[in-house]
Amino acid sequence: MKELTERELNVLEILWDIKSGFVNDVLDKFPDPKPPYTTVSSIIRILESKGYVSHKVYGKTHEYSPTISRVKYKKNLLKNVVSKFFEGSFDKVVSFMASENELSEEEANEIAHLIENFKSKKND
Repeated sequence: MKELTERELNVLEILWDIKSGFVNDVLDKFPDPKPPYTTVSSIIRILESKGYVSHKVYGKTHEYSPTISRVKYKKNLLKNVVSKFFEGSFDKVVSFMASENELSEEEANEIAHLIENFKSKKND
């Protein structure tokens, strides 16, 4: 899965929110000042070339929709980061966050609580 730029991700986020739409539908969801129509159109075509978006043709216009869910994108992105920087180990992620003081006591307790819930559901 190819990484996305911030602008590509912004467009994809809009498509996830609206489910499908034309370039003008995406453009309408941007805050002011809105990017040019041609910029949004180009970004959508790039997303399509990367496999994140598909289209339906209606005469001379195209309706675009995401080919990957927001959850699947996040899951793949997280797996890539963990694989690339932490040897595929989620415990190394947590250990790194704790050793860099990026993990508060409250967050550590929440992680422990999530793990306990996971264990109890797995044992059911």
